[in-house]
Amino acid sequence: MLLVAAIIPLIVGFIWYNPKVFGNFWMRAAGVNPDSAKGANMVLVFGLTYLFGCFISLALCTIVIHQFGIMSLLADEPGVNDPTSVSGGLMKQMMDLYGNNFRTFKHGTLHGTMTGLFIAMPVIAINAMFERKGFKYVAVNAGYWILTLALMGGVLCAFM
Repeated sequence: MLLVAAIIPLIVGFIWYNPKVFGNFWMRAAGVNPDSAKGANMVLVFGLTYLFGCFISLALCTIVIHQFGIMSLLADEPGVNDPTSVSGGLMKQMMDLYGNNFRTFKHGTLHGTMTGLFIAMPVIAINAMFERKGFKYVAVNAGYWILTLALMGGVLCAFM
């Protein structure tokens, strides 16, 4: 499911940055010339976007899936993978009881949205201030990442 969620930035970007949606608005706000954008190596751009989407998916799992906290709590305990040991038995009991709690698309979307608002948007805004970009630039890019992380979070939480 990580590999599927990693496609979401490409799909949302294809729609979000389309000239009929926010593409022209973004180009003006970012100061991008349409002619210079045509010379980009799009295979490299799309390939790296997918690779970075994989990185984001992996990190986002620990945010949207609460059960990762249980696993990390017991990760260094001896015998954690052995259900007959004390820690392994505890891990199995915890996952049997609580393994499916909060594992919905809706819940993942909530945490993905929060990640977009409280991590992605501030990073974009800080960079934009130093790059002397305006509010419109921040709004378009932050909106894209909030939506993208919400969808990725939903997919990962529900189907992972």
